[in-house]
Amino acid sequence: MKLQRTRIVLIVIGFAACGALQTSASDTNAPLREGPRAMAAANPGIGRLAPDVEIEPVSGKKFRLSVFKGAPAVAIAFTSTSCPVTKRYLPTLAALEKEFSARGVKFVFVNPIATDSAGDVAAAISSAGLTGPYMRDTKGRIRDAFGARSTAEVFVLDAARTVVYRGAIDDQYGIGYSRDAPKQRHVVDAIESVLAGNPPSVQATTAPGCALEPTDEKAASVPLTYHARISRIVQQHCLECHRTEGVAPFGLETYEDVVSHAGMIRKQVEKGAMPPWFAAPMASEPHHWANDRTLPTDDKAALFAWLAGGRKEGDRADAPLARKFPKDWELGSPDAIVRIPEPIEVKATGTMPYQNVFVETTFGEDKWVRAMEVRPTAREVVHHALVYVVPADKVERARKRGGDTDGGNFFAVYVPGNNVLRFGDGFGKLIPKGATLHFQIHYTPSGRATRDQTALGLIFASEAPRHEVRVAAIPARLDIPPGDPNYEARGRLPVPFDAKLMSFMPHMHVRGKAYRYELQLPGGASRLLLDVPRYDFNWQLQYRLAEFLDAPAGSTLLGTAWYDNSTNNPANPDPTQRVKWGPQTDDEMMLGYLEYYLPNVQATAKKTSIAELVMRDGGFVFSGLDKNQDGIITREESPSAQQFQTADANGDGSVTREEFRTYWQQRNKRQSDAKQ
Repeated sequence: MKLQRTRIVLIVIGFAACGALQTSASDTNAPLREGPRAMAAANPGIGRLAPDVEIEPVSGKKFRLSVFKGAPAVAIAFTSTSCPVTKRYLPTLAALEKEFSARGVKFVFVNPIATDSAGDVAAAISSAGLTGPYMRDTKGRIRDAFGARSTAEVFVLDAARTVVYRGAIDDQYGIGYSRDAPKQRHVVDAIESVLAGNPPSVQATTAPGCALEPTDEKAASVPLTYHARISRIVQQHCLECHRTEGVAPFGLETYEDVVSHAGMIRKQVEKGAMPPWFAAPMASEPHHWANDRTLPTDDKAALFAWLAGGRKEGDRADAPLARKFPKDWELGSPDAIVRIPEPIEVKATGTMPYQNVFVETTFGEDKWVRAMEVRPTAREVVHHALVYVVPADKVERARKRGGDTDGGNFFAVYVPGNNVLRFGDGFGKLIPKGATLHFQIHYTPSGRATRDQTALGLIFASEAPRHEVRVAAIPARLDIPPGDPNYEARGRLPVPFDAKLMSFMPHMHVRGKAYRYELQLPGGASRLLLDVPRYDFNWQLQYRLAEFLDAPAGSTLLGTAWYDNSTNNPANPDPTQRVKWGPQTDDEMMLGYLEYYLPNVQATAKKTSIAELVMRDGGFVFSGLDKNQDGIITREESPSAQQFQTADANGDGSVTREEFRTYWQQRNKRQSDAKQ
């Protein structure tokens, strides 16, 4: 598909008094070093029309942001001559301006710090070689218009002044640290993506620098019309499904579409059914989920106000660029495609049992997968599809069990709007040589008979990753009495080695009503990981963590599920039946899927046993020796005075978890060397 070339302008704005940090001064538990963290795009206004603010550069004439309408496109960031972080980034910004100017990218630098002297500003412009307009926004009008949170923050706008990225320039500098070179170049990636006509893979991050606070000035705004505001809300949160060839029952691609379906839009948004996202808010961790679909409060308020206030269409010149969707694979051209061998006939009406199809792989070697996509050919009838990897020696048993699986080899998932997964650098999933892929597909007839031939697209890593992404499931027994409106089931999964949690995906059937993940730490304290108070079988959502969480050896993962087997549940097939575990929709399941990796274990093609990992990692042994679970081993807790002395590297009379890990790894190496 040929993509229209989108043009970008980058505006760099410097905000904030240097002394204020982004972390509250009262938060004494906050880390002293701070780097960029991924944020859900729903939170910070991605997809909104940037206000047409007035720019008054230190040299030259005033102009409005809309002057760049004929330029390749627009973007915005922040700098100051008094903030240490932004001073380090000045050469980077100058290099970016030079790098992209030949491709039509424009840069504007804006500094709203009243105490930054004119002499310092002039010196900074000259020394860095900045050529774009530089503005001193001393009253904070630009800062408030964009809701900027720190210096060093960058906004990238497309040719229609839509915000497509906000956050850090890269991760080379932050609060309390510097690197020789960045590992992630967020602004470069955002600009390249927009030039190619695609949304950036990372749309928002925090931007460690000097914190900013809003002023009392009235911020510039955009009109509450369809083209200026509502079309962007719909585009950001709805069009993925509500479009031509989308999986939703109707499109929302035009003003007329939205007005015609206003009643249903209001109903579904009011009750929280749309956009589909069912995790309860995590007040203490506002950036908890990388794929958060929550409709922001102010977007929801704007939508309701527009629906109730005349539904003005507005000026078509304010409309966003048309969003482009791939007609083939979203992840690009796959390295391999594994397709169910024969199309499955889907009837027009009624219901269908789960379809289980086993497909042998023919790769000839172990394969590490860094990206995957499950793609039905008849998306309108595929409720969801799960793909499992079955090792060669377990295929016969898996075929006999049909759709009943323990969840430990779960690999990929399809649900509308949640079918592509890309792992970051250094991560991958393993498909062993000779493995079979088990496709478990749930079809929902839509009124017209059709056929489907679901496939899995794979992009391979060129070498073994640093970390293998593994999957586990919290197990539980089910025995739901007839008519029980609130049956509770609990499951436990011990953590025998230090692990990092990456994502969660609760799976139940039509009686499932709520699910909760918790982590019980060594010593008994517990932490809520995910709360889904209104589980919906129609949306098999995966909740991906923005920052991976530690699950130390000796802790326990807890899963609690609730079921409604009463007549009050309209989806209940038969409230008079006692319900137990089973593979079909009329049965029930309780699978608390979770993805994790082992930070202290290098990925290998040979699947390491749990017992071997326990002995290799040492964390489980540490937790067993730490009798009072206070995070250290004392002389009294150690079974060997000699080993304790060896492990106590700093000689302070106690052994920390880190000291024990070093001791344990050295011990294992000595034993390995002795065997050779």
